[in-house]
Amino acid sequence: MNDFPTHARRIGIIGAGAIGGHFAARLALAGHRVSILARGATLDALATSGLRYTCPGEAEQIIAVDAHASCADMGPQDLVIIALKSHALPAIAASLTPLIGRETVVLPAGNGLPWWYFLAPGIPLEGLRLASVDPDGAIERALPFEQVLGGSVMASCSSPAPGVVRHHSGGKIVIGEPCGGISMRARDWAQLLTAAGLPTTASDDVRRDLWLKLLGNVCANPLSLITQASTDRLVDDPGTRAIFEALMAECLALGRRAGLALEIDIAQRIAQTRQLGAIKTSMLQDLEAGRRVELDAILGAPLECAARLDAAVPLMQTVFALARLRAAQAGLDGGHTGSR
Repeated sequence: MNDFPTHARRIGIIGAGAIGGHFAARLALAGHRVSILARGATLDALATSGLRYTCPGEAEQIIAVDAHASCADMGPQDLVIIALKSHALPAIAASLTPLIGRETVVLPAGNGLPWWYFLAPGIPLEGLRLASVDPDGAIERALPFEQVLGGSVMASCSSPAPGVVRHHSGGKIVIGEPCGGISMRARDWAQLLTAAGLPTTASDDVRRDLWLKLLGNVCANPLSLITQASTDRLVDDPGTRAIFEALMAECLALGRRAGLALEIDIAQRIAQTRQLGAIKTSMLQDLEAGRRVELDAILGAPLECAARLDAAVPLMQTVFALARLRAAQAGLDGGHTGSR
């Protein structure tokens, strides 16, 4: 018998942007006790006007959520979903400890490779600590590895104004144990998220799934930053499509060298990207909004992996350098400059 309760769970959302708002809206509409950590204009908007949420085929809904400026006001949660950009997490990781009880599950839902990716015992590159995403170890100290479930979110969402979230397309979520295998807690939380309108699968190898998502992010995000083009234009143009294909092949080979079982048809994967239409990547959205871009987790972390393996990834290094410079020209912090 499965005694896992599926209603009125305490769920904390860290980050009230596009993905965090998407999770918060669906879970609140399903009747869960959702608390959001927010700040500034977003905190004010959520507290005074609620969360304004739209998705394909549905009218805008205004959803009441509990918005807080401090984790101490939220208290221990059953599930903590971290929907921050990776570079924002180290500075606030220690402040998340009031949310984490003995049974709390921590679910990071960001892009790129997370801090825990090589911390599982018995894996290739075991113990590699990704300085690009956790430079001082603050995340690892604050968030117990054994309470983490890995997560990959394949959804196109945007937040055009504070407290406003639009879900455009996609929505597939994969969660799983960092050490591999399908656990009961992964199954239970996948069932709960699915019931809330967030279609989720429990994976037996979430590290593989995260790398499969990385294949797309390594290509689309930095190329869109450099060119300011949406994904349909990137794959329709013969020149940028060729770069797209070569980047994906290089990242795929690196993942296999890192011990991951990756089976993918590159042409089919690019065709799936094209079917989504004119998507603005998260990096392009950040560029247009004047926000720091997420280069370290998406390109810096796999380049760290390549350096440890002594693997040649010249195109990834070139694109990283160009994307960093593009971010710098826009007055944004584009990531670290150190050797990978």
